[in-house]
Amino acid sequence: MSIATAVDGYLRHVAVERGLAANTVAAYRRDLGLYTAWLAASSEEAPSRPISDLRAVTRQHISAFVQHLGLRAPSPLTAASIARVLSTVRGFHRFLLDEGLVEADVAHDTKPPKLALRLPKAISIEQVEALLAATDGDDVQRLRDKALLELLYATGARVSEVVNLNVDDVLVEVFDSVRLTGKGDKQRMVPVGSFARAAVSNYLVRARPLLSARGRSTPALFLGVRGQRVSRQNAWLIIRAAAERAGLTVPVSPHTLRHSFATHLLAGGADVRVVQELLGHSSVATTQIYTLVTADTLRDMYTTAHPRAR
Repeated sequence: MSIATAVDGYLRHVAVERGLAANTVAAYRRDLGLYTAWLAASSEEAPSRPISDLRAVTRQHISAFVQHLGLRAPSPLTAASIARVLSTVRGFHRFLLDEGLVEADVAHDTKPPKLALRLPKAISIEQVEALLAATDGDDVQRLRDKALLELLYATGARVSEVVNLNVDDVLVEVFDSVRLTGKGDKQRMVPVGSFARAAVSNYLVRARPLLSARGRSTPALFLGVRGQRVSRQNAWLIIRAAAERAGLTVPVSPHTLRHSFATHLLAGGADVRVVQELLGHSSVATTQIYTLVTADTLRDMYTTAHPRAR
């Protein structure tokens, strides 16, 4: 079997059998494109290349590929990007072993470079309030923008989860909740607070019918000016414009509201496992990074306020 055929088989596997999202599958395809191009290239540092048979790949090849990613010119990858590519390559080789296409998983023991600890960039409650206030208004776009931003902050949803919402997913009148579909098509119910409920209800009554009349019928909750579903890029532009009107000097993106949602909940005393469920994280370890943010805040307050802290 050729390398290209094996890659296609793996991508079909993750798309169909594992149900991964189209964006994730596309990222896997790009990662494996880097890997297979490297295997096919000759190099003085690796005289055993080019390789056309995956059974000829060794652990040394995997390690050399990881090193190549960090040193390649003119654009070496960051440690985080290398870790992502290596995760894809390891999944690919595990698939090859499971399918009996190779005799050993040569990528299993290869470790990614250590990642620098990057704390999520949250903004303060006051900054969130200023951002949301910047969407006040009675025209259809402001009503939509208000509902979009209020819902992002109220639920901590990923921007893709919110723009993919349909009207039927919003159960504000029945359960005061919204049904979000996350990674791997996993669904979760997330409560919606009174501010977001009011904003979404106002948008549904006063703005969405007007936007819907401008385009073809669609079940999408959030619509653009031509009546089409709002895209992730549209949502990013909406938030950036609101941040400019609010006079915020820090970078603000859809993910900023997700980070702020988690940080503010934990600072308010919420249990980390509850926040994990609300965010749709498969592992509590992913959520626990937010506890470092709140711990740093407490430490700063202690150092500033306690007379014998310094």
